[in-house]
Amino acid sequence: MTQDTAFAVWLTGLPASGKTTLARGLARDLRERGVTVQILDSDALRDVLTPEPTYTPEERDWFYQVVAFIAGLLTRNNVNVLIAATANRRRYRDHARQTVERFVEVYVKCSLETCMARDEKGIYEKALAGQATTVPGLQVPYEPPTDPAVVVDTEQMSPQEGVRQIMEALEKHA
Repeated sequence: MTQDTAFAVWLTGLPASGKTTLARGLARDLRERGVTVQILDSDALRDVLTPEPTYTPEERDWFYQVVAFIAGLLTRNNVNVLIAATANRRRYRDHARQTVERFVEVYVKCSLETCMARDEKGIYEKALAGQATTVPGLQVPYEPPTDPAVVVDTEQMSPQEGVRQIMEALEKHA
């Protein structure tokens, strides 16, 4: 990993698949190596950008365009970015790939059943109770990457193993 041009890593997967956990572990390891990094976590961004989110297709289109814009802005200013966001449509991530010169897509693979069991935020519980109607993988499609730089199966590996796998991919792709 050279520092001449910053990179962005987009961690995508179903809600509760482990994206934020991996982003935090990756940020820690990168910072220990002296690499400047900023996490863009969709939950934190939504708190500011859409405090009362509707999750409509139009809102998602806008939201992920803004995420890609922020990532592009940061990387052009030599800040490496870790994006922890479901981005249920490939086109959202493809737009970011076009916006960011050095882009690495990571598929955080996890079955819907396991994600539902891990559901600390109650996303799936609300969906099953009829209080949410647009949960990716349950009520709206989730399109996994067709050619990610790395696949981290969070049912089969620990967060530390996943971070190690992503670091290896960064050495090759970023």
